[in-house]
Formats: sequence, structure tokens, C-alpha cells
Amino acid sequence: MALQRMDNVGIVVEDLDAAVAFFSELGMELEGKAEIEGLFADQAVGLEGVRSTIAMMRTPDGHGRLELAQYRTPAAIGDASHNPPPNTLGLHRVMYAVDDIDDTIARLRTHGAELLGEVARYEDTYRLCYLRGPSGIIVALAEKIG
Repeated sequence: MALQRMDNVGIVVEDLDAAVAFFSELGMELEGKAEIEGLFADQAVGLEGVRSTIAMMRTPDGHGRLELAQYRTPAAIGDASHNPPPNTLGLHRVMYAVDDIDDTIARLRTHGAELLGEVARYEDTYRLCYLRGPSGIIVALAEKIG
């Protein structure tokens, strides 16, 4: 049996509405929101008493999806003030190709995004940067040059 596709990347967030606003500003489209709870949820994630709300976001081309989840029970684990550096083990970042990196940074800053370094140029092909978004999510942006 062969792998068919990558369906989505799931990210647990502290404030679902803020995360949806951030990724909408980036250009993703909200497919929908759903309340998730019950035995199937407990079995699927290996926790008991799961009650969460998810928002499915889709890239404009329809191929990439991001599942944002806010847990009510059991409560999400982690410290929102802890923002690990990009070389921390685990999920590293989500990268997006954009038309105008400067405009995208400016728009995302209105949603609390912070540039981790600066916009860097890779040869004559790309301008790249890392931003920290809601719940400490690291988002990378890439603008093709020329």
C-alpha cells in the first residue's frame, strides 16, 4: 500500500480565534470549525474526556491544510510564555510561499507576529524569514526573487 498524500498538519493553540485570524491574514481560508468530543476522539488521540474545538484552514491552491485545535479538556499542556528557538526538537515550523514578504510581515505583525531574525536573501532565488505567531508557532515565509 502506498502513501496517498499528506492531509494536514495539526497544531494545538491557546486561542483558536486569534490563530484563525492570523492564518486568515496570511491567506489561508477557513474550511470550517467543529466541536470534537466523545469516545472516537478519546480513542484517536489516546486521552480521556477529550473536548476540543478545531478549525481547518486551507491554502488558496487547495492542497495544504492546517488543523488548529484548542483543547478544553484535558487542558493543553505547555507554557505559552515558553517560546523555544528554531533548533528545538519536534515540529520545527510551517513554511509558506508568498508573493510579497514585506507586505505579509506587516500584515501578520498586526496579529502579534514577531520576526525572529531578519529577512535574509538566499543567493538570487529567495528572500526568507521566520516569524513567531500565536501560541509560539514558528511560520517561515519564502518569496521567490525574479
